[in-house]
Amino acid sequence: MKRTPLVAAAVLTLSAFSALAQAKPLEAVASFTVIADMVHTVGGEHVHVTSLIGPNGDPHVYEPTPADAQALRHADLTFVSGLHLEGWMDRLITASGYQGTPVVLSTGIKTRSMEEDGQQITDPHAWNSAANGVVYVRNIIAALKQADPADAAEFQANGERYIDQLQALDRYARSEIASIPKAQRKVLTSHDAFGYFGDAYGVTFLSPLGFSTENEASAADVSKLIRQIKGEHVSAYFFENSGDPRLVKQIAAATGAQPGGELYVEALSPADGPASTYAKMFHYNVDKLVAAMKAGH
Repeated sequence: MKRTPLVAAAVLTLSAFSALAQAKPLEAVASFTVIADMVHTVGGEHVHVTSLIGPNGDPHVYEPTPADAQALRHADLTFVSGLHLEGWMDRLITASGYQGTPVVLSTGIKTRSMEEDGQQITDPHAWNSAANGVVYVRNIIAALKQADPADAAEFQANGERYIDQLQALDRYARSEIASIPKAQRKVLTSHDAFGYFGDAYGVTFLSPLGFSTENEASAADVSKLIRQIKGEHVSAYFFENSGDPRLVKQIAAATGAQPGGELYVEALSPADGPASTYAKMFHYNVDKLVAAMKAGH
């Protein structure tokens, strides 16, 4: 059958709409910037990622906004770290009307527990070990392949490249920290967010706050920590990009610990900062910690 120009134009238009529909990226929402960067790295051009919490933001004390509810309402997928870090997410899901189930990226992690006010709780900061970062990436690959089977091969390829990079960073951290005598591998940080890092790479972290920045340290806790820092000869302290540095500085002044700089723990830096991606953040933290521990001997 010979097509009239009008029919041919209609067919072309439908083909164009079909191509556009296929090319439309998945809309993904991530709870905070570390997660958002991981999803973006695996998803590439096939996934548009919105991070609810921005650079330098604190996921412990975050208060969701109406814009967050709107982003969630239109999301195809939502990614969280889990382990009770994003305590505000359930309320946000209810408020937004989002019908999906968030992808919990810490699924499969060998978790560690910590004592908090006399209770044993699960440490939520699992991504601070690069080996755990690999588990997160594998969970992202699986979720994206299920949501968009047409681009599964690309997600797999992006993810495998990323895993190679994170495994190299894991080896780098082990090698760098192994060069420091064990007695020197002790630092003071704002809150207890480096447990997985410490377990993986053999560093002892002391902090006035527990796992959450919502907590407040008592005068007795601070006094005990000062005695411990002096007794164990902790020589360097760090504050965190998403936290208040005043308490750490006060403890450092009482103990003689020297400033090691700023660490990125629960949030990336802005794009022009030193920790604008998860991989850069991890490398930066390793270098800062190693330099401070070496200087302290």
